[in-house]
Amino acid sequence: MKNTPFTAHHQALGAKMAEFAGYNMPISYTGINDEHAAVRNRAGVFDVSHMGEFILKGPNALALIQKVTSNDASKLTKGKAQYSCLTNEEGGIVDDLIVYCVEENNVYMLVVNASNIEKDWNWISNRNTDQVEMHNISDKTCLLAIQGPQACKLLQPLTQIDILNLKYYTFEKGEFAGVKNVLVSATGYTGSGGIEIYFEDVDGAADKIWKAIADLSIPPIGLGARDTLRLEMGYCLYGNDIDDTTSPLEAGLGWITKFTKEFTARPILEAQKAAGITRKLVGFEMVERGIPRHDYPILDASGNTIGKVTSGTQAPSLNKAVGLGYVALSHANLDAEIFIEIRNKPVLAKVVKFPFQ
Repeated sequence: MKNTPFTAHHQALGAKMAEFAGYNMPISYTGINDEHAAVRNRAGVFDVSHMGEFILKGPNALALIQKVTSNDASKLTKGKAQYSCLTNEEGGIVDDLIVYCVEENNVYMLVVNASNIEKDWNWISNRNTDQVEMHNISDKTCLLAIQGPQACKLLQPLTQIDILNLKYYTFEKGEFAGVKNVLVSATGYTGSGGIEIYFEDVDGAADKIWKAIADLSIPPIGLGARDTLRLEMGYCLYGNDIDDTTSPLEAGLGWITKFTKEFTARPILEAQKAAGITRKLVGFEMVERGIPRHDYPILDASGNTIGKVTSGTQAPSLNKAVGLGYVALSHANLDAEIFIEIRNKPVLAKVVKFPFQ
């Protein structure tokens, strides 16, 4: 099991630790509800150094990204980022990722899910027919996400980068807390604003930055609250809500699926769009008491199975139980009544829009 440069800090703070994607990661410190509220109301810092980062360089880097991702990366200019996904030959999702344009038409950084680092690296490498220069910098890259409505205001004194006005899905490089060559981005997955900082742990950089953030009374947040925060927004988690068997169209990711260029499985997804999908990822809230969990069956009023839950929880900010799941298209309309099978009993829920309210 791998550690991050911050593992000793998590353990010293008494974090509940567990294995996640091969890493020893903090799940919670003071409790998921407390940590969730800290991010929604003020700010919190997540160690997400387990995520993967690849650098693609050279005149053919963009062409390779265009070939393997569903979104149109040619729209990116220096300092801009884009949410996208890698599609497989059958139209499923290899992974969802963020593409950062470091230098237009020449240098890009791909940020991928921790559990898919090797899988994604091999997938892209096997399609690198033009010998694009590729570097897997995952093991030497630290990543902290400081999220929450007060995060940028609290952190601004630590950097000359104007993070208060950093637009969503943009980034800049500069000095942060006395550490040089830090990439600061605004691509958060909590729905509460904030920034992410990428840097290499040289000359004690990790300890220096961790202490600077702690000195601002920004509490550390575990992966448990990261999950409840993203779920309240209706954001997908790879391995739960999207995977190799789900298409981006079924997952509501048609907006990152651009048919203006060639990419893996474009003909399959174009045909799927023309014919119409038969199932769809929806959000639902429980009407009757019960908490939905991953893989619970979703039923219609007659007790027929029409889908399954992919994510579910008691939403801390909303004081209600909510979930995501794939259902047959005939049951995907807003306010449609569905039933979640909990302990062999059908429990009433209704389809609602994202983000949950």
